[in-house]
Amino acid sequence: MSLELHGLRPAKGANRKRKRLGRGPGSGTGKTSGKGHKGQKSRSGYSQRAGFEGGQMPLYRRVPKRGFHNIFAKKYAILNVSSLNHFDEGMTVTPELARKEGLFKKLQDGLRILGQGTLEKKLTVRAHHFSESARKKIEEAGGTVEVLS
Repeated sequence: MSLELHGLRPAKGANRKRKRLGRGPGSGTGKTSGKGHKGQKSRSGYSQRAGFEGGQMPLYRRVPKRGFHNIFAKKYAILNVSSLNHFDEGMTVTPELARKEGLFKKLQDGLRILGQGTLEKKLTVRAHHFSESARKKIEEAGGTVEVLS
């Protein structure tokens, strides 16, 4: 088997034939099309709410709930001070540039700089939030901090 585009084939058993419903008694799925006789599930337009357990108290209601989840909480992409050593001396580090360099995957509601590690370069860092220790370390290295809104 070759690894050129014309030689690619799906794995054995990956492609299955479509089930052709209502095509006579010899097909095995004729007449009632595999739905059995009568009842709610045999009707057209039938659909069931996700998590429905036939009237039994569903699992998501049986399990005890704990704590509070703030749906309005902001999710920040997090970067430590030590990661900023990736950039050259004197550069201006923006969230877009850090994202392009692959330091984090997704800029959610903003970029938060935390103070783990040390910074050996003088940088101008623009981010949406800085921890106190991160701010202190950047300024000690001779850099400046700019808070984006």
